[in-house]
Amino acid sequence: MQDLQKSIDQLVDYIKGVWVKKRYVIISTWLICPLGFFYVASLPDVYSSEARVFVDTRSVLQPLLKGLAIQTNPEQEVQMMVKTLLSRENLEAIARDSDLDISTKNAAEYENLIKSLSSEINLRSAGRDNLFTISYAHKNPQMAKTVVQKTLDLFVEGTRGNSRQDSESASQFIDEQISEYETRLNEADQRLADFKRKYADILPNQGSFYQNFNMLETNLEQTKLTIRETEQQMKTLTDQIKGNKPQSDSFAVRESNSNVTLTTRFDSRIEALEGKLDELMLRYTELHPDVIETTDLLNNLKDQRTKELEEYYANRGDDESTDLVGSISSELRLEANRLQSLIASLKVRQADYESKIEVLKQKIDLVPQIEAESTALNRNYGTTKSKYEELLSRKESAELAQKADISSDDVKFRVLTPPLAPTKPSGPNRLIGYTLVLLLGFGSGLGIAFLISQINPILIRGSQLTSLTSYPVLGSVSHLNLVQIEKTNRNRLIVFIISSGLIFSFYVALVGADIMSINLYTRFIA
Repeated sequence: MQDLQKSIDQLVDYIKGVWVKKRYVIISTWLICPLGFFYVASLPDVYSSEARVFVDTRSVLQPLLKGLAIQTNPEQEVQMMVKTLLSRENLEAIARDSDLDISTKNAAEYENLIKSLSSEINLRSAGRDNLFTISYAHKNPQMAKTVVQKTLDLFVEGTRGNSRQDSESASQFIDEQISEYETRLNEADQRLADFKRKYADILPNQGSFYQNFNMLETNLEQTKLTIRETEQQMKTLTDQIKGNKPQSDSFAVRESNSNVTLTTRFDSRIEALEGKLDELMLRYTELHPDVIETTDLLNNLKDQRTKELEEYYANRGDDESTDLVGSISSELRLEANRLQSLIASLKVRQADYESKIEVLKQKIDLVPQIEAESTALNRNYGTTKSKYEELLSRKESAELAQKADISSDDVKFRVLTPPLAPTKPSGPNRLIGYTLVLLLGFGSGLGIAFLISQINPILIRGSQLTSLTSYPVLGSVSHLNLVQIEKTNRNRLIVFIISSGLIFSFYVALVGADIMSINLYTRFIA
């Protein structure tokens, strides 16, 4: 409790010390307040213009074009324009369109203008999605409106322009890529054609080299087998012609119960050829040369058998045996000549197969390298062609997207509050300025008075002397001229009250004028 009382006494001593030095408060207030009041009053009026705009990114075409055309995200476009609206390029365009750049005289002033526009143009979200507020303050109300209008126009046109510019840039890029890939595709096609032309004798039209090689060997073996079969047939005919086998065996009559079957010398060969044809049909198609040849030979034998039977039935009688023998002998010679010609043609075919196989054997070491190169060329050609077709598809999607942009904008702007030229200034806030000047004047005076009272203290009570000298104060003697001292103190108090009253009067007058929107500086001084 004693400590609290001591603290209170010390605080009272500080206040009394400042009160004694109150002349410094008067000096400080008269040095700071009039100058401060004059500065705040001389600040030019600032007019603020504001515009509110709503950006509608909803579009009916978006769900319809989904998957058909390349679509951009309108939300991202708006956000990107918000972030880049106050770029240097846009600020220069605003300064140029609003004629603010005319007021600058050199490069330094122009730079200061651009910096001030960057900090004074305010673009902010209004608390809901895609609702933005653009504001700007200037000493000229019409200029404030112009700057806000130009910024709004740039915001609207910039967003739409960016979308169209992106579409045009994408289309231009795709066209360039299509042209490049078309050139590369033609070059790859030409390289592939030159390669096929160079190795036409090695590379087959269908299948691989080894498949053709195996097919040639199979055809060669089949031809050799046909030659052996034909030679055996030729040997049999030769034996029949020379009489090794009775000619009466050309026909044979077999009786089975009541049926009589007539057989000829062609039956066994027809049966063998039919079996051979069945075997070939299992391996090849009807268009294969061996199948065609076997079918022709089989049809020829069947025709000869039919003719021989017709002649046999027509010439049956007394002279049947003599005529039949001569006819059969003539047919045998004709058949022998035909078989001999067939053997010669088959040997030519065998020689051709052997020569082709020998040529392929000489080139078999080059085949792996050539086929690898062919595979690489085909793969490169296929990849280039696939990319080219994909780019063509993308181009169609981009053109469809451009047509959709022309027919309907994805982003629509609705200006809720257009910019207007303000009639009343929005700043500066002179009320706060006057108050700060007043507080600064009195605050600095009190601080100076307190500081001086601590440097050059004045003893007001006896306890202060005791705390300084450690000697007790036994009593106190009043001043002899107490009336004069009280009169002096009273005069000083009156001076302080009048001084402070005048300062407060100035403050009240200035605040009242500011509240009534009266600019005392422009009315009485400027």
